[in-house]
Amino acid sequence: MQIGPHILRNNVFVAPMAGVTDRPFRQLCKELGAGYAVSEMAASNPRLWATDKSTRRTDHAGEMEPKAVQIAGADPQDLADCARFNVERGAQIIDINMGCPVKKVCDSWCGSALLQNESLVGRILDAVVRAVDVPVTLKFRTGWDRDNKNALRIAAIAAQAGVAMLTLHGRTRADRYNGEAEYDTIAAVKAAVAIPVVANGDITSPEKARFVLDHTGADAVMIGRAAQGRPWIFREVDHFLRTGELLPAPTVAEVRRLMDEHLRAHYAFYGEFLGVRTARKHIGWYVRELAGGEAFRRQMNLLESTEQQLIAVDAFFESQLGLGERLQYRLPECPPEEAMAA
Repeated sequence: MQIGPHILRNNVFVAPMAGVTDRPFRQLCKELGAGYAVSEMAASNPRLWATDKSTRRTDHAGEMEPKAVQIAGADPQDLADCARFNVERGAQIIDINMGCPVKKVCDSWCGSALLQNESLVGRILDAVVRAVDVPVTLKFRTGWDRDNKNALRIAAIAAQAGVAMLTLHGRTRADRYNGEAEYDTIAAVKAAVAIPVVANGDITSPEKARFVLDHTGADAVMIGRAAQGRPWIFREVDHFLRTGELLPAPTVAEVRRLMDEHLRAHYAFYGEFLGVRTARKHIGWYVRELAGGEAFRRQMNLLESTEQQLIAVDAFFESQLGLGERLQYRLPECPPEEAMAA
């Protein structure tokens, strides 16, 4: 799998998710088998570039390459300038967000709202591709609603503009995260363009990844919500796609170590005050499918220091050892709209 000059180690990708795919999480997913990851979306409005949130979202220091930044906005010049700004700061791939269905994003005519204006889509893609000398990719949806699907036209516009890769979430903006993903539409887009196409939506297991690749003909799969609290899903999927064999569940000892490393990196990235609060959702995702997980999550939300969180997490996984050497978890259902892939 290749994006421009970047040869990826596999075709199993991490979806950009607001509030989730920060640098520590992306790096963990890459270490656990993901071939590619994209940052949380960064606003193209130049007044926001220097904010703490935007600076963190585009921080790729020490991250495994290639380093990809997703940008969001509605003004072609702002997006072009934002792309250049991020390339100057080390971005090796620029991804444009035309998939986010969240109301506050769409109310600003960003994200999937742009799909209603194909002329503007073309101007944005042309401007960003011309602005930078790195690959530009596009993440989008099948249309605005079920009566207004235009994925094939958007794909053609993107290919004409010189976009290097398409990622299609198989739902319309109106669907948000409800219903089943439209794999037939992804297959139609793949058949219509010569550039790589990535399938996104409802990929929750190695078997589902194999089915989606076979059904759509896509070049890669992108996993979002199913990776929350289960970052080892990337090695599971990659191994299954290569060998046809399912890996056993990770050991309790390994997950205990991974969580400790993830939390320490998370605290270093955000600092004590914000780190404790933003770590709570990650901890909750890790334990939600485990015995006693819900009670532990409620307890965790009361702790106010990184040290308390680390001690509590370690004790929780010590208790899991009594249930067996390997983690006793069931395949998670995609959670409701806590943190969604853009």
